[in-house]
Amino acid sequence: MKQLKEINRLQSELKKSRPLNQTEMKRLRNEFIVESTYDSNAIEGSTLTLNETYLILQEGITIAKKPVKEHLEAIGYRDAFNFVYDLASDQTNISERDIKQIHSLVLMNDPKNKGRYRQIPVQILGAVHQTARPEEIESKMQHLIDNYQVWKKEKHILEAVALFHLEFEAIHPFIDGNGRTGRLILNLELIKTGLLPINIKYENREQYYACFDDYHMNNTPNELVTLLAKYELKELKNYLEIIQTKNNLDKDEPDLDF
Repeated sequence: MKQLKEINRLQSELKKSRPLNQTEMKRLRNEFIVESTYDSNAIEGSTLTLNETYLILQEGITIAKKPVKEHLEAIGYRDAFNFVYDLASDQTNISERDIKQIHSLVLMNDPKNKGRYRQIPVQILGAVHQTARPEEIESKMQHLIDNYQVWKKEKHILEAVALFHLEFEAIHPFIDGNGRTGRLILNLELIKTGLLPINIKYENREQYYACFDDYHMNNTPNELVTLLAKYELKELKNYLEIIQTKNNLDKDEPDLDF
């Protein structure tokens, strides 16, 4: 796939570039997390706007007439994303424990179900596939994790994470928070390999959902791979442009010797 080759080229260019300093990286990361929190929660039905999400996460402001549940969902997703960055630095293979810890943060407002596989059958309305039965979840999750280690060796990382994401959502291991948890896991695996996290936009939710039906009807992850690659290319290009602009400004700035 042409997009994957371009991602490899840009990733190589990124590795050779002079990195941003910690303050700059923290600012960009915080901005990305706010946007990702808004979009990921909006996909799942949150009514918070991007500006309201910013005010909750960055200013600690409570939004009048918006449910407490949505406030907690925003805070939980932010905390889960920060945890993902911590996990990524460890560079170990993903485990069920990691997945449950991410879910615990996502579902911080539901102490009875956070970090626990569901114990009742569920159906995704409108989906063309059946979710796993409760008694199947643990074995299917371990099988998925084992398969993912093989896929990473045989495929481009975007193809491997796309397959993992599609299968994870098909299992639907938790009673709630599967989509948000799955998208966080996807970013965890991208960051581990030196790629940038991506933000699946709320405005593209229909295209995103269609990827799941296409996978189960045609047995190919290509639609999701294409969508993820589009987002990854955009992030890489934007990041490289920021670095280049900063480098040019640094060259023009006079040295001050006090």
